[in-house]
Amino acid sequence: MPTEPHNEEIRKQLKALLDGGQAHATFDAAVKDFPVELRATVPENLPYSAWQLLEHMRITLRDILDFSAPPTGGYQPIEWPKAYWPESPEPPYPGSWDNAAIAAIHNDLEKFQSLVASGDLYKPFRWGEGQNLLREALLVADHNAYHLGELVLLRRLLGIWKK
Repeated sequence: MPTEPHNEEIRKQLKALLDGGQAHATFDAAVKDFPVELRATVPENLPYSAWQLLEHMRITLRDILDFSAPPTGGYQPIEWPKAYWPESPEPPYPGSWDNAAIAAIHNDLEKFQSLVASGDLYKPFRWGEGQNLLREALLVADHNAYHLGELVLLRRLLGIWKK
């Protein structure tokens, strides 16, 4: 197991990775000023809208947070892939984009980063199949980068990407 100075450096690097940016667009840049009238648009040859991507990111982050720090009663898996993707391309109500999805992603990412800052990165969880907090942190960063790239591409296809 790495010594404490190495742990602190790993935690610092994980925080930077989870914050995003560096070689990728940030979460906030990808969702900023996304026109309300285009959030439900599914461009030709793409399977989902910006809303579906955003909501998928929210659902997945929440699931990984619940897996990494289960609520009282333990971790309850959700059905793959059905429960991870909203069926409708359209947000269910006007505040879904900003007040529900974006706010929840910020909140859950902050909770996850707190867990990474203080939790045992290497100890396998008692549940699952040998996963640990380090693996889950890398999974969150990888998943977010992948889907943020898709959001940026979708914005470009819709003609609304601004650097």
